[in-house]
Amino acid sequence: MGMYKKLSGFASVACFAAGFLAFGAAPSVAAPDPNFHIYIAYGQSNMGGTADAQSADKVENSRFKIFATQKCSGKGRNTLGDIYPAVPSLFNCGNTISVADWFGRTMADSMPDVTIGIIPVAVGGASIKLFDQDQYKTYLLTAETWLQNYAKEYASDGNVTKTIIDIAKKAQEKGVIKGFIFHQGETDGGYSDWPKIVKKTRDDILKALDMSSDTVPFVAGELLREGCCYSDRVSKLPKSMDNTYYASSEGLGGNGVDRYHFNHDAYVEFGKRYAAQMLKAVNRKPVEPVPQKPFGKVQGDSVVAGDPAKIPGKIEAENYDITGVGSGNSSYSDNDSENRGGEYRKDGVDIYEGGDNYAIGYTQEGEWLEYTVDVVSGGAYGVSVNYASGSESSGLSLLLDDKEIVPPMTLSKTGEDWSVYKTENLGNFDLEAGKHVLKILITGNYVNIDWLEFFHEYVSVRPKFMASQVFATYDVFDMLGAHVGRIEARTVQDVPQKVRALVKPNGTYLAKSRNGSATIRVIK
Repeated sequence: MGMYKKLSGFASVACFAAGFLAFGAAPSVAAPDPNFHIYIAYGQSNMGGTADAQSADKVENSRFKIFATQKCSGKGRNTLGDIYPAVPSLFNCGNTISVADWFGRTMADSMPDVTIGIIPVAVGGASIKLFDQDQYKTYLLTAETWLQNYAKEYASDGNVTKTIIDIAKKAQEKGVIKGFIFHQGETDGGYSDWPKIVKKTRDDILKALDMSSDTVPFVAGELLREGCCYSDRVSKLPKSMDNTYYASSEGLGGNGVDRYHFNHDAYVEFGKRYAAQMLKAVNRKPVEPVPQKPFGKVQGDSVVAGDPAKIPGKIEAENYDITGVGSGNSSYSDNDSENRGGEYRKDGVDIYEGGDNYAIGYTQEGEWLEYTVDVVSGGAYGVSVNYASGSESSGLSLLLDDKEIVPPMTLSKTGEDWSVYKTENLGNFDLEAGKHVLKILITGNYVNIDWLEFFHEYVSVRPKFMASQVFATYDVFDMLGAHVGRIEARTVQDVPQKVRALVKPNGTYLAKSRNGSATIRVIK
């Protein structure tokens, strides 16, 4: 959300602080197909599959596809992220089947008007730590060479989850991410944090895709019951993970060679069981959304809601809103799930001791924080920020109700170690009285933010923003591929404002120019 990243196959044409991405040279103006359902399949060797494919497994189904995660010239898969027929092996260049094969075939057979796509990533013998972007580096440092090489088949640096995310972002241009299928755990029998890290891997992927777990089901499969490693912790995952289901392995046979892997017929049946659970889940009513709430106070390990911050007045950066439930109700976007400073609040925002008391730190481009505010009286205002930076390229912008009030500003270096704070004026603008949502958007890495202070001004000076002229008509689609309307925009910079005026629900939208010159991601 608000992340500045280029998708494979698209060249970035514009990148603005209003929280959207623009991609040029789009090959077509087709909307994401709402009937192209895409599932992320990840785990270790049973997800990748070890049983030789038989003739029935190799029959091509025109409505069953994969997004290539490895290049396999012998199978005609020459471009990573492109769509190909889903024939064995889905996860590598071999000739084996996994639960994903018959999951996809069963899903396609059950929904005749739908095409199924799989994003397949599986690394045999791997701990769940490999899929945790905060642990994979240290995990691979001590891993066996063969496992390191296995991971590098998906990513040269071993970051297999980044491969999932990158290809899933490209897949969102073609269809709709509908769910996860997951099989892993044989390696982690003694790892007590396994359920927590499984949830984290899912949540990190969803966060990077601007999606919410309440609309994206997760189906995990039990381990081989007659093998070495079976326990009930897979069946207990739904108790610790929302919108999560499990496929039973009861009665499924092993391969007779080792104590870990299923046989061919078991993979077929297991895939069908995964599909049965997913088919139930996709028709499930989503949880009721809960809007974000203004910060009140920290009470123990919890945060209690309070009243909106007053303008004019000072807003402490660490007192951002309390995150709600569901898409569009987040109060922050942080590139990882850890509070690296370990202070004040127990979520994923990095809070340190600094400035007057606490400060937001370790900020990275594209991250943001939101604050519910109450402008007591309309008129001309100015704003200043108290900050620290050891870099010449740190920066931020401010938005009110997702409309830019302070354009991206580069903040001057205050010292060598981010411990020296200074106050700087950010500019002047007009504000309307009433309740609004203020957003701090990080536009340059590593600025520590202590507070903002809004004050009355008697003259309103609006910053000038020069924009390249692009006259175009744009079709607007939601992330389910539904066409929600059409806008006319004189410049690319006008697109976000017009999209937000067009659509009612908060969320992420794609504006695609009719002439195919640009695809713009807009967050409301």
